[in-house]
Amino acid sequence: MLPYVVIHNAVSVDGRMDRVDVDLELYYSLISTWKEDLTLVGSETFMDADQWEAWVHDGTTDPSKPLLSVVDSRGRFKRWEKAVPSPYWRAGIALCSRSTPQEHLDYLKRVGVDAIVTGKEKVDLREGLERLASDHGVRVIRVDSGGTLNGALLRAGLIDEVSVLMLPQLIGGTTPRSLFRAEDLPANVAPTPVELISSRELKGGTLWLRYRVLK
Repeated sequence: MLPYVVIHNAVSVDGRMDRVDVDLELYYSLISTWKEDLTLVGSETFMDADQWEAWVHDGTTDPSKPLLSVVDSRGRFKRWEKAVPSPYWRAGIALCSRSTPQEHLDYLKRVGVDAIVTGKEKVDLREGLERLASDHGVRVIRVDSGGTLNGALLRAGLIDEVSVLMLPQLIGGTTPRSLFRAEDLPANVAPTPVELISSRELKGGTLWLRYRVLK
């Protein structure tokens, strides 16, 4: 059985995810809406080394906090001991593939992070989410990532809800990073329909839009 998957992101009025000025306190104040069991992140989102070098905590955590999972078939994320356990996540689960280097799998074992290995070259997201549910009791996943992972989940038909903070900002440009980065739809394939759950104006003119994905 698949978990309930929520995409939660912030974009400018013209749809860009990069170069946006996000009120992080406001953004993260909304995540209790879903009572997530696990935060799912793409490895690219966590590749800022300076971010982890500056992050200091005492290694304690609240057992009620969610799990953290990083989709990382190439074994690039090497800061697990910084991320879990922490004030935000109680433990970690790496989603790997059969192409993930053995040295990375050894590293995960050494730092106490479980690994789910599925898919040949890339992580099989559907099977990975099914394993998170069956092996770890995960029922609700909040995706906190960039457009690449969002796009892969969209094309795999694994998204149940999209939550968007639309910021009162315009950026423009010729290479925008969109909410869902994936191969273009073939001409004979229709867009994925969604249904509005709620809309709400937050402080500073930010709109919070929630959509249910119709499957």
